[in-house]
Amino acid sequence: MRFLVVGAGAIGGGVGGLLHAAGIDVTLVARGAHLAALRDDGLRLRVGHEAERVLAVPVVGTPAEAGITDDTVVLLAVKSQQTAAALADLVPHLLPATPVVSLQNGVSNERTLLRHVEHVQAVTVMMPSSHLEPGRVRLHSAGRPGLLDVGRYPTGVDDTTRRVAADLTAAGFESLPRPDVMACKHRKLLTNLGNAVNAACPPGEDADALVGRLHAEADVVLAAAGVEVVSEAADTERRGDLLRPLVDRAGVGSSTWQSVRRGTGDVEVDHLNGEIVLLGRLHGVPTPANELVRRTLHDVVRRGAPPQTVPAAGLLDELDAQSART
Repeated sequence: MRFLVVGAGAIGGGVGGLLHAAGIDVTLVARGAHLAALRDDGLRLRVGHEAERVLAVPVVGTPAEAGITDDTVVLLAVKSQQTAAALADLVPHLLPATPVVSLQNGVSNERTLLRHVEHVQAVTVMMPSSHLEPGRVRLHSAGRPGLLDVGRYPTGVDDTTRRVAADLTAAGFESLPRPDVMACKHRKLLTNLGNAVNAACPPGEDADALVGRLHAEADVVLAAAGVEVVSEAADTERRGDLLRPLVDRAGVGSSTWQSVRRGTGDVEVDHLNGEIVLLGRLHGVPTPANELVRRTLHDVVRRGAPPQTVPAAGLLDELDAQSART
């Protein structure tokens, strides 16, 4: 099994780097300054308390350069807002039987992939990591570097599921085949709703209260939509202490915070909070908090503002004013 990792940032770079270190055939697809750094200096990867190591992982600028063969499995690790563009580059070079594995947050990517690819796998990504400068990736867990359970989309497991999970395990990750992987990913979606607040607002009690409102809306929406969600207790049991303790995490925010910090010009919020807004509109459930946070973060990106510069208290006041008018 050969892996082609499309998107070599924090997740794709970390997974690809550790697969390579385990002797598994992997090629990264990167772009821009990150591609140049990987080509010139290798992938500089630090995991937990370990010293940074330099890995000469093969890297290309496009999927066309990779040479997809019968034994290739694609790991798609771009942000959700980049999936359509990544598919436009990728699909012309896929073979009919090539599996594509969504190594992404959110729950919308797998459905998008299935329009173009017959064999789609989903991964619940629990992997505290950061990528803030070209060529460098940091995995912050001193336990397992990540928890990456895999399942066939929309449900079930197959031989590809088991082989991908086995290779991820060989690379040091915690990974099990999960027939209910999308129920797991919906639980992770709830966790990721706070990413936008972490990116837009300074931390504190007001930010925590705002995240609480996001979760409360989402619980109602997912129930109304009849979406299966792994329970919080089951999720907590699965995580255990696998990803603890975290190392050098202070001052490094969520993946959405990292996008704002790096000035990428786009964020994943439409596929996180926006997923709750979409389901709310489809099922007649108001989602004012998730919509306000979604719009606020887009405004931060458009203005080129630094992360954590929007007071959460003001957003709470706006939500209270909206509620009073209705």
